[in-house]
Amino acid sequence: MDRRSFIKKTALGAAGSLVAPYILPSGRLFAATGARKANHVVFCLFSGGVRNLESVLKADGNLMPNMLSGNEAISTDIQSSLSPLPPNPLSTPLQDEATLFKGFKYSLGPTGHFNGHITAITGQSTGTDLSLREHPEFPTVFELYRKHSDPKRSAMNAWWVSHSNNLYPILNYSRYPGYGPDFGANQISPRTLFAYDTANEFSNSMTLSPDHQGVADDLRGFFNGNFNPNGVEAASVWNTPEEADQIQAFIKQMMTEYRSGLHNNPWGIQGGMSGDMRNIFYAEKILQEFEPELLVVNLFDVDVAHSNFTKYCQALRNADWAVGHLWNTIQNTPGLANDTILIIAPEIGRNGTPNSIIDQNGRYALDHTTNDPLSRDIFCMVAGPSGVVDQGQVLSQTYGSSIDIVPTIADILGFKDGIPGLLPGASLTPAFL
Repeated sequence: MDRRSFIKKTALGAAGSLVAPYILPSGRLFAATGARKANHVVFCLFSGGVRNLESVLKADGNLMPNMLSGNEAISTDIQSSLSPLPPNPLSTPLQDEATLFKGFKYSLGPTGHFNGHITAITGQSTGTDLSLREHPEFPTVFELYRKHSDPKRSAMNAWWVSHSNNLYPILNYSRYPGYGPDFGANQISPRTLFAYDTANEFSNSMTLSPDHQGVADDLRGFFNGNFNPNGVEAASVWNTPEEADQIQAFIKQMMTEYRSGLHNNPWGIQGGMSGDMRNIFYAEKILQEFEPELLVVNLFDVDVAHSNFTKYCQALRNADWAVGHLWNTIQNTPGLANDTILIIAPEIGRNGTPNSIIDQNGRYALDHTTNDPLSRDIFCMVAGPSGVVDQGQVLSQTYGSSIDIVPTIADILGFKDGIPGLLPGASLTPAFL
């Protein structure tokens, strides 16, 4: 295949198998690891635009009881339109094991999803000249982690789980000199990789002989498209043989389970699992299989707020339940339990003034415009082990912004001091003892 392809080869037949999502060469890293607060960080990028009025500032009932303290209650005018969820995965709200920053900010840059993602993943604010077809201007947290951590750390320790392949895979690595694809992370989009007929076609095709060139080309095209958004060309990235074997076995096992129906609704959600739930489900599978030191996963269903406020509330509840399930999985996974810090933050907020679209319950929908201050109001939660995180602390005053998330991750994993002036933000030190 062309060296710009993300998948090195596709081999079909009894003796062949597919090498799936891309694992980059570990290379040589350049700085010693500093003192760590924990050995694993999971960053849940609560995407799609979450307004504080429906989350950390909600006064008339808690839509997010897995994450936030307060009795669960739903406004009576929309209650009958929301699907019930199973019992909370956590015995107490995650807030009890966390520091909650209620006055967090998305301070600078247009309040767009891609702008918010780039700020959260690079620690750098963006401008109006942001290109949607280029890798970020500044290094991502994945590149900073891989280049400035212990030399033994490889790409197997870094994962980016995006909700779709529309733009978001290019946040894996930047075009900044001295960084780039050699220091990126493994990236998958479960909605594409484990999806409907695509997964069935992929798995069925593995039984065909190698001389079925058309099928092989289709599969190559599918997987290259899975990691190559909107025609953006990627630099050469290849699997190491050992890592390819591990990833290959994992993906094949996931495909087998998917085809057998084990992934249809493993959490027993009435009406089926949402897209955000599925993204968390596959992030959990990665955590259990590889125990990576850094994993970033995003959730996006709340973007329905543009057209339906009630469905936005449902998406908040679903994502909240999934985050609770994620934390429960982490605490029940050897190697991760009591050694993982979970960071949760929306990329942007939503407007205080609604738009003109009314849903079935008479509620107005919400956009996120740059000139509305509520679209810059977000929150951040840092959960982790006692003795490391100041558990149960709530900071209501304005403190911190989204450019502080990457320095916080660098501080937790002990590589912050080795980064040469690329992070204008600061670590969220009040969260830690």
